[in-house]
Amino acid sequence: MSSEDQEAQEDELLALASIFPKDEFRRAETSNGGKIQVCLELPSNFEISIKSNAAENIFIEDFKDTLSYLPPIVLSFEFPSDYPSTSPPNFTLSCKWLTPKQLVRLCQHLDELWKENAGCVVLFAWTQFLKEETLEYLSIQSPYEIEVCPNVSQNGLPPGETDRCSNAESQEDGVCDKRAIQDAESVSALMKYILEFNESQQKKCFDGKLYMCNICFSEKLGSECTNFKLCNHVYCNICLKDYFEIQIKDGQVHSLNCPEPECSSTATPAQVKELVEEELFSRYDRLLLQSSLDLMPDVVYCPRPSCRAPVMQEPESTMGICPCCHYAFCTLCKMTYHGISPCKVTAAKLLELCLEYQEADEATKKFLELQYGKKVLHNALAEMESKDWLDKNSKVGFLQWLVEKMYGCNKMVCTGCKQYFCWLCMTILTKDKPYTHFNDSTSGCFSRLFEGVEGEENEEEAN
Repeated sequence: MSSEDQEAQEDELLALASIFPKDEFRRAETSNGGKIQVCLELPSNFEISIKSNAAENIFIEDFKDTLSYLPPIVLSFEFPSDYPSTSPPNFTLSCKWLTPKQLVRLCQHLDELWKENAGCVVLFAWTQFLKEETLEYLSIQSPYEIEVCPNVSQNGLPPGETDRCSNAESQEDGVCDKRAIQDAESVSALMKYILEFNESQQKKCFDGKLYMCNICFSEKLGSECTNFKLCNHVYCNICLKDYFEIQIKDGQVHSLNCPEPECSSTATPAQVKELVEEELFSRYDRLLLQSSLDLMPDVVYCPRPSCRAPVMQEPESTMGICPCCHYAFCTLCKMTYHGISPCKVTAAKLLELCLEYQEADEATKKFLELQYGKKVLHNALAEMESKDWLDKNSKVGFLQWLVEKMYGCNKMVCTGCKQYFCWLCMTILTKDKPYTHFNDSTSGCFSRLFEGVEGEENEEEAN
């Protein structure tokens, strides 16, 4: 190796290290080479979909998404001893979402760039081409369908076919260049990698920008802020931490909304976990789980105060068995399980049930009949109606009998004890002069002998 080539190689590696961040350029430790990860600049709202030619992926659903970033094209290189004076760098191009044919076309163009710049360092020119012109050079536009060929080996050919490929064939169909590697193992693995990479790059971009917090009105880096994904509103972590802590302590775990007025976006559990203390997050997680279980119609809680564990209720069954304390209970009345017998109910509760049953719709009536028994409810309803009628149409006599007035004036005779009395005030009347009570001007029932009696009966009694 000439001293000029050695110096040029070292200068180029130092230049690349100063141009690219550490996560994009890495110098090899054991050889004079390295690896550059080239992230393409995608148009806004770039849509992709994935299809596979492999039989094992036929059951995977179609993947479609809109991305801001795709995984990088990886340029791995090693300098020969006579680079750059005579020979180009030895290199490979690998990518998860470009097909072997597309990668071969890129390799061929890198060769052409070397020919144009023979004798000069070329890695920066290669990198710029890959970064800025790959999409146009390969005619890639949105929406773009990624084709995965898992059965293709890292030299771009099916296993066992490497020796059959000649240089002539390589130039003709552009498939046999060993430098082109599509390193996608499967459709599912590629889907996961693409989504994770897109998310990580979005966070990297977010962390490096400045944002204004509309709570404290301070401008801070994205790494010190939280972004609500649905609305893209940004607030600093210090303000959100105080806000979240107050809400969680008050038990308002469903109120961790974006502070922007009239915005309904909510913080994700991962965002909450990053901001609050572990003990407070445990409370948030517990309350969130409990509130979610409360909304599930097939989940009840163990009625034992010392347990209160959630219990899954079997369909069409009123029995619940606690998985923690093994208590078997009725899911309707929360008492010990009583089989097909109706739930027990107190007299006071039965009156409330009757009123509820009268006003309920058909679905609620069927539920109450299932819980307490149709016959029990109907008998109680009939008894309540009888009691209401007696309260309105009868009074308690002197022997504690219920007395009903069928017709006639307000001078009454008890059928039990034969005692005369006033129907209005229940005063005992003398048998020899029972009407004096109604003729006495000082009596509260003065001139009220026929009160409440229909007109015809009044006239007959008066005659």
